[in-house]
Amino acid sequence: MHDRIIDTSQRLPRWLLATVVLLGLSVFINYIDRGNLATAAPSIRDEFQLSTSQLGFLLTAFFITYIPMQIAVGWLSDRYGAAHVLLTGFVVWSLAMTLTGLAQGFVMLVGLRLLLGLGESVSFPTASSIIARSVPESARGIANAATSVGLSAGPAFGIFFGGMLIAAYGWRWFFAGFGLVSLLWVIPWLTIAQPHLPQPRAINAESGPPTAVLLRTPALWYASLGHFGVNYVWYFVLNWIPYYLVRERGWTLAQMATIGGVSYLLMAVVATANGWITDRRIRAGISHTRVCKTYLAAGACIVGACVAACALASTMVSACLLVLACAAFGLTAPHIYLVAQTLAGPAAAGRWVGMQNCLGNIAGLIAPFLTGILVDRTGSFVPAFLIAAAASLLGGAAWVFGLGEIKPIAWSRQDHCGEQTTSRAVP
Repeated sequence: MHDRIIDTSQRLPRWLLATVVLLGLSVFINYIDRGNLATAAPSIRDEFQLSTSQLGFLLTAFFITYIPMQIAVGWLSDRYGAAHVLLTGFVVWSLAMTLTGLAQGFVMLVGLRLLLGLGESVSFPTASSIIARSVPESARGIANAATSVGLSAGPAFGIFFGGMLIAAYGWRWFFAGFGLVSLLWVIPWLTIAQPHLPQPRAINAESGPPTAVLLRTPALWYASLGHFGVNYVWYFVLNWIPYYLVRERGWTLAQMATIGGVSYLLMAVVATANGWITDRRIRAGISHTRVCKTYLAAGACIVGACVAACALASTMVSACLLVLACAAFGLTAPHIYLVAQTLAGPAAAGRWVGMQNCLGNIAGLIAPFLTGILVDRTGSFVPAFLIAAAASLLGGAAWVFGLGEIKPIAWSRQDHCGEQTTSRAVP
């Protein structure tokens, strides 16, 4: 076995702990960069005189490159090494963030959002490939929680500190400055993580199932539908809630930053606790199926209920419901990729997550743009909130009722040779 998978009876070595932390930090930076446009949306709209539909397209443009690149990144990660792919993408998206601070018009902003999506497409397929190849099953809950913490703490930092800094110094300085500072992440990645992770030659030695086999696996499609539902409401919250709180509910930019920051930080706390509890329960002998489906169902139902109620509640109650909805995301987030890593196994995790992320992130193309159109035509956010709530419930149903048992799929030898395309779960 060429991959550095650590014995579950041993403590994780320091380099692996540091690698998990750096993966979480990369997602943290990823989501600051991805969400900053939403935080700065009121200022950018005023400066460039954009309509709500134009703003919605600007928020959506990121996904035009992000989505199709998922499949390519998954293949590159499984074939040539996730560590190198992640490093390249990180540099690209950090430079895109920096240049956004210099943008001079709508077209240039769109171009830089496309470049940002290209760079950030590496994040989750590479992280899942690294976790599946290097982290034992008994520690994958907390490892995935680390990326979930980055996913929630990034927007918390961006909306709170970013909102404060944008209010004080303007959005351009924040974009350019943070893009440059984030490049410091490259130093510990090159010196601590990358030297220990599987190298391309080692990865090439292990053949996984062909991509055609993955595409004929029903579990991939149900997992992708569940991911779509969760992502729809997540991208609705991430892209439009800052604008909604300021323009629809009348909160100041500073108050909006506080509400958003608290919401995302609470999500990070819940995700961390949830990852730790998941590992404890799995080590105690409870099946992945029971653990993952319980949290996925609970998270999807709570999020859906809170988002639906938020549309009709008073200003103060709606803010409290948004905070609770973000906390419920913490129940769901660590399990989205844990399910994929468990089903696909080390040899196929990168490609599986790439495909799942590609299909699931189609929600990122629809939610921001559709919301802008609905608000323009109806003058209200209520329809957008109700659609997001329905998407969350749909995603939960797909996870719980569509997937069978969540355990490693045994990719047969015939599958590897392309002579047979069936797969089965390990009994």
